[in-house]
Amino acid sequence: MEQRSGRGARPEAAGEEEEPEVKKRRLLCAEFASVASCDSSVAQCYLTENDWEMERALNSYFEPPVDESAVESRPQTVSELETCVDLTNEETTDSTSSKISPPENIQQEDDSMFSFITWNIDGLDLNNLPERARGVCSYLALYNPDVVFLQEVIPPYCSYLRKRASSYEIITGNGEGYFTAIMLKKSRVKLKSQEIIPFPGTKMMRNLLCVHVSVSGNELYLMTSHLESTRGHAKERINQLKAVLKKMQEAPESDTVIFAGDTNLRDQEVTKCGGLPNNILDVWEFLGKPEHCRYTWDTQMNSNLGIPNTCKLRFDRIFFRAAAEEGHIIPRSLDLLGLEKLDCGRFPSDHWGLLCNLDIIL
Repeated sequence: MEQRSGRGARPEAAGEEEEPEVKKRRLLCAEFASVASCDSSVAQCYLTENDWEMERALNSYFEPPVDESAVESRPQTVSELETCVDLTNEETTDSTSSKISPPENIQQEDDSMFSFITWNIDGLDLNNLPERARGVCSYLALYNPDVVFLQEVIPPYCSYLRKRASSYEIITGNGEGYFTAIMLKKSRVKLKSQEIIPFPGTKMMRNLLCVHVSVSGNELYLMTSHLESTRGHAKERINQLKAVLKKMQEAPESDTVIFAGDTNLRDQEVTKCGGLPNNILDVWEFLGKPEHCRYTWDTQMNSNLGIPNTCKLRFDRIFFRAAAEEGHIIPRSLDLLGLEKLDCGRFPSDHWGLLCNLDIIL
């Protein structure tokens, strides 16, 4: 997405004369305030209430307590609410689930199919974040993808996903600020290795997250990134795209390679880069450029950012390189996710998500 202005720098530590515990707590307050974009006084309040444990305090900040009427309407007991919920088996009560009209042939546990979602979940926008996070989870529960590529994840959002999606293994591109993540369904996707490729010229904490996995006997090399934002950083973004394509080319020839993420690319930038290599395809183009999923960042349809001008761009893209022995895995369909407003009156993100289904030739 077009990144907002950055947060202020972390305040410097207090003078040397302060006690070590006081210094530690000042730094914890600064870190909490940086992640939550709140005042240090608010940070101190939440940290104090949670015994100065950062994760507990952030969870408390981003996950407001459930009101009594809501608790009474839910079948779970208090002890069940405290346990780790398997997202894929959850029956969500969010009204969004009743509004979704899923595409035909929703992914089931079928060795002849493979599905993934890529989505910039806009964790940097803290407005209605708990409701929006639950909205994203309702889509994951509905479509039950094998892999999920996420961008603009922040630590409390990641903690929330780990709790709600225990059936997925989550690999992150960083642990602080905001970052990318790849979620792998434990029952089907076997992680073999992982790697983070730095972007030396980034000014926005961007990198390339890669995992090597096995699915139904097929070797896959999966990658995600959030390329440099804004029109003014096109040069760095193109350099990052070149690095992505180079890494895709370097993957073992026996592997199917999939990159999915928020590229922030304009079509002319791909042309300026020299276009995609002959053996790498843009999945949207490969599927015939379906109009219904052309734009993933659409300020006319998506009101989250409150931008008065209409801007429609295909920021979120999927690049695919088939294994040397062609035909094992073939992209079949592409659809947008997150098109329905939540009860809070906002969408899960300022980006639409992309659901991609692929056929596995057994």
